[in-house]
Amino acid sequence: MRFIRATALVAAGLAATSLGLTACSSDDSADSSIVTTNAGEPQNPLVPSNTNENMGGRVVDRLFAGLKYYDANGVAHDEVAEKIETADRKSYRITIKPNWKFTDGTTVTAKSFVDAWNYGALADNAQLQSYVYSPIAGFDEVSSENPAVKTMSGLKVVDDRTFTVELKSPSIDFESALGYAPFYPLPDAAFKDMKAFGEKPIGNGPYAFGSWEHNVKIDLTPNPDYPGGRPAKNKGLRFVMYQSYDTAYADLQAGNLDTLDTIPDSAITTYQSDLGDRAITKPTAQNQHIGIQTTVPHFGGEEGILRRKAISMAINRPQIIDKIFNGTRTPSRDFTAATLPGYDANLPGSEVFDYNPDQAKKLWAQADAISPWSGQYQITYNSDGGHQAWIEAVANSVKNTLGIDAVANPMPTFKNIRDAVNAKTIGTAFRYGWQGDYPTMMQFLSSQYYSFSETNNVDYNNPEVDRLFDAALAAPTQADSYKLIAQAQAIMIKDMADIPVFDYVANAGRSDKVTKAELTWNGLFDFENIEK
Repeated sequence: MRFIRATALVAAGLAATSLGLTACSSDDSADSSIVTTNAGEPQNPLVPSNTNENMGGRVVDRLFAGLKYYDANGVAHDEVAEKIETADRKSYRITIKPNWKFTDGTTVTAKSFVDAWNYGALADNAQLQSYVYSPIAGFDEVSSENPAVKTMSGLKVVDDRTFTVELKSPSIDFESALGYAPFYPLPDAAFKDMKAFGEKPIGNGPYAFGSWEHNVKIDLTPNPDYPGGRPAKNKGLRFVMYQSYDTAYADLQAGNLDTLDTIPDSAITTYQSDLGDRAITKPTAQNQHIGIQTTVPHFGGEEGILRRKAISMAINRPQIIDKIFNGTRTPSRDFTAATLPGYDANLPGSEVFDYNPDQAKKLWAQADAISPWSGQYQITYNSDGGHQAWIEAVANSVKNTLGIDAVANPMPTFKNIRDAVNAKTIGTAFRYGWQGDYPTMMQFLSSQYYSFSETNNVDYNNPEVDRLFDAALAAPTQADSYKLIAQAQAIMIKDMADIPVFDYVANAGRSDKVTKAELTWNGLFDFENIEK
């Protein structure tokens, strides 16, 4: 999904952004029946097509309903869609359910979807999730600089409840993707002032927007008119923004926070005994990588490939996972996540993910023969996301293996690091993660490694990989698609597109005031079904 919103997922990111204050006890006010959950300040206003990080995404997904929604296991179900018809996975006729309303009382129509998708795709609007619409015919024309046309030719409104979608080529993922945030509808009111709309969004989902106290909290209330398959089973959600996971965990133990989706490093070895049956552990579709943009000195071209491979083989992943996370992570073996269908832990070249100090030194020396290394290798991370310990461990592993000055470089907030990465001004290596938005390998790969993706953090550009991604999406069967994905990832390993470090086994918890709280397939809580 977004960067961790990493979903994604960045992606997809697993990082919690957090600038705010600690939570107040939920018993201190009339709000004691509202579910309080950890969060952070979203990077941008809450517009679905411009939300590509975890903290905004978890809110947006509660406020809006798409053609489909994903249950806790990642299975897609029709939501606003009544029928999605296609004979060839290229031409679609979509019929929406009647009498579905936005929270301002206006009706959700076919035009609500078409207008939202066209807005998201248009280059003039510079939406971070614009790449999502790339399979649709006419995307190339509206996404070019100074586009002469403003709407995609592949979208046509037939009547109030029907529209058609024409793709450039058949897609094995398109229908599965229709529950993803960029495919949500928007009311007419949004287009009058999109930035203002994002501050007070009007949705059609299981919750309605309440208030947003920046850097402190976001409140949502159940939408009594929501007719879909994921109605709120609680009396509201409060997303509370914390300065640290340690503070959040203390509040969870004290009963001042109802759910926490990330246990701090300091409690990893004790949280199961601390919380008992309220402790939650689950393998999830999330990852953490080290990226570096190719404009950074020594990291372009062949020299950059050699240095990225050397650094990868200088990282003792199993030791870091054991010492920092008490075994609750899985060493990366590809660029996606180990829980996804079709995952292959033995791709050609995957030995580059193994700790191999001797080979790491040889590769570093080969890079030095191209251009001698100078300076400091910095890995930038956000201080508010609980990443200090593992980033420092990675830096030390690289330093001890390669004999270079490798250090962890903190930035205050998730928003700070995402802004610098997006602006391509970060100038150092950086940690980033992806949290899946829908459970396919191509969701992870297309979002982060298509050459034209706005969420391609590392400027990766290989036309053959783009071609294989296209072919994987157009494949006639999942088995054929997985073979093409494996070919693409083998090339990405040769290029060392970035440095995957680990996949997640989520550690979370609920307070004693909550009777039910479960994690979904991508590590977020099943918010609608939290019961208190």
